[in-house]
Amino acid sequence: MTQFSGSSDVPDMGRRQFMNLLTFGTVTGVALGALYPVVKYFIPPSSGAAGGGVIAKDAVGNDVVASQFLATHKVGDRTLAQGLKGDPTYLVVEGENTIASYGINAVCTHLGCVVPWNGSENKFICPCHGSQYDATGKVVRGPAPLSLALAHATVTEDDKVSFTTWTETDFRTDENPWWS
Repeated sequence: MTQFSGSSDVPDMGRRQFMNLLTFGTVTGVALGALYPVVKYFIPPSSGAAGGGVIAKDAVGNDVVASQFLATHKVGDRTLAQGLKGDPTYLVVEGENTIASYGINAVCTHLGCVVPWNGSENKFICPCHGSQYDATGKVVRGPAPLSLALAHATVTEDDKVSFTTWTETDFRTDENPWWS
């Protein structure tokens, strides 16, 4: 009976383990490299702002500076800005030098159309199927089943408008927010 005791034809166990580890590492690296873009596609990017907020952007992508915004908009104006998750969100001018503490998400709760503000009728009217919302975004006529989503609108220390997630009771319906 012949035993393999140090024959040069058979690699020792340390060399075999090293080769297995090297193969496993290579295959794992290639698999992770191929999966990385797939995973990044399904995970939405964060806003990068502290506290989950995002700085509002105007139509051309510049930060909305509160003092400049109020200088060019009058009381009652509702102006679209880029809000949370990139959704179009209305900034509301409440007083002479005051932006409302809430922003109104402009995405219709029926089929996702962007709902324009109709100043002459003092309400939001969806162009797709005629849903109507009052000045605060509360649904007043369907087929939209729910009011427009809200976001907190605050002015930061550097005079920029910031949107943060609204998690409190909806002041228009006294119900928990459907969007959070």
